[in-house]
Amino acid sequence: MSKLFETNVSHKKRKLTTGCFIGIILLAFLVFLALFGPFLSPYGYEEVLLAQKNLSPSASHIFGTDDLGRDMCTRVFYGLRISLAIGALAAMLDMFIGTIFGAISGYIGGSTDQAMMRIADFIYSLPYTLGVIVAAAILGPGFSSILIAMCFIGWIQMARLTRLQVMQMKQFDFVTSARALGVHPLKIIFRHIFPNIFGQIVALMMLTIPHAIFAEAFLSFLGIGIQPPMSSLGSMVSDALSAMRYYPWRLFAPAITITLSILACNLIGDGLRDMLDPKERRSYG
Repeated sequence: MSKLFETNVSHKKRKLTTGCFIGIILLAFLVFLALFGPFLSPYGYEEVLLAQKNLSPSASHIFGTDDLGRDMCTRVFYGLRISLAIGALAAMLDMFIGTIFGAISGYIGGSTDQAMMRIADFIYSLPYTLGVIVAAAILGPGFSSILIAMCFIGWIQMARLTRLQVMQMKQFDFVTSARALGVHPLKIIFRHIFPNIFGQIVALMMLTIPHAIFAEAFLSFLGIGIQPPMSSLGSMVSDALSAMRYYPWRLFAPAITITLSILACNLIGDGLRDMLDPKERRSYG
């Protein structure tokens, strides 16, 4: 009987766009560097060599060294690992919280929907950057506090998208039939509705990762993010600004790495969004 309510999607075969393909290759390369780059380097990210401080890029130090003689290449790899980890974890937490909140709000509807969305609107009215800074300052610097601070506001967009999609999907015949037969609401949501909106959710999640990466870099730049001796792309940019006039290479490496990370995630997110455009899809029971 449950097969009667399975949703079939009829649409033309879609291929990844060129930009999305480039983004996947670039992101895979960055992930490889973040995971295995530190093991390929002969230097440790905490290794201090004062006799080699502020060296320009060379064969022995590809990105040069900082004011303590630490190898910039190794520290960029570690900073990239932290940025990608925070971006991915923050996006997944936003997706988890937002989809559950939005699905409950959209499926139940009525006064419950209104009350839940007013709560979301109140949280979303807080400036994102200011809210993250305040939350990070209250919780204290560190990996977990940054993650919690970014998820405090970041889930709202996911909740709004999920609510809208669920409200549209629950009007379809296969959902109406399942409800008439007394199928449990959670089963309807997770078995019949979510498979049809999962593509849009993933696309939005990929577009959320760049915001999290930038937020981490910004917080670390302000000094309330990742703390020494751990390296962060944002903290490396902050340290390099004071000596940018004399040692500009210390700024270029982490700044370019941040840019490439955000670019790769944006390309993938835009490509998935175009490929999974709901306007070009037709669902029926």
